[in-house]
Amino acid sequence: MSAKAASKTSTRAWQRMLSGRRLDLLDPSPLDIEIADIAHGLARVARWNGQTHGAHIFSVAQHTLLVEAVMREHAPRVDISVRLGALLHDAPEYVVGDMISPFKAVIGGSYKAVEKRLLSAIHIRFGLPAALSADIERQIKNADMGAAYLEATHLAGFAEAEARRLFGSDPGLPAAMIEDYLTPWSASKAEKRFLARFKTLHR
Repeated sequence: MSAKAASKTSTRAWQRMLSGRRLDLLDPSPLDIEIADIAHGLARVARWNGQTHGAHIFSVAQHTLLVEAVMREHAPRVDISVRLGALLHDAPEYVVGDMISPFKAVIGGSYKAVEKRLLSAIHIRFGLPAALSADIERQIKNADMGAAYLEATHLAGFAEAEARRLFGSDPGLPAAMIEDYLTPWSASKAEKRFLARFKTLHR
């Protein structure tokens, strides 16, 4: 093997998905993104580095469904495209995994740049703007923080006072929704429910 070929092999920047797609991390194409790959991957990525109670991990797929549920509860008339943006807000993690916020802060801008490129390609693939408006980003972030509060207090061992300091207030979901969304699901269940919700929101 030539030096040039060896260099190309050692610097591979794409991942092969179960769909057969090869997704380039440095220059992701919307054409190489499939919702089935996203659902499968997110259902197998653990939130909180796996440091949660329950028989199963609390997956990123389940988290995104919780975020969309928080938004739906607080803003029932919000546009369906905003809900889709909420469901997909952590979709790049099907490729790069879920790094906890303190570690992202240590790494700095490189991780964020890769994540941003992936999210833009995902948005384009499913009919959203490459970059969402600041107002939509704020709505999604608020729902994300509300979900994080619930996960922290119900699953990750945080005291309520500490969770309020880090994530803000309790979003106040109905008890039935908390029972459902805060009981960690199997990977298979998380994948199926993510896909079902996506099909409802992506018209």
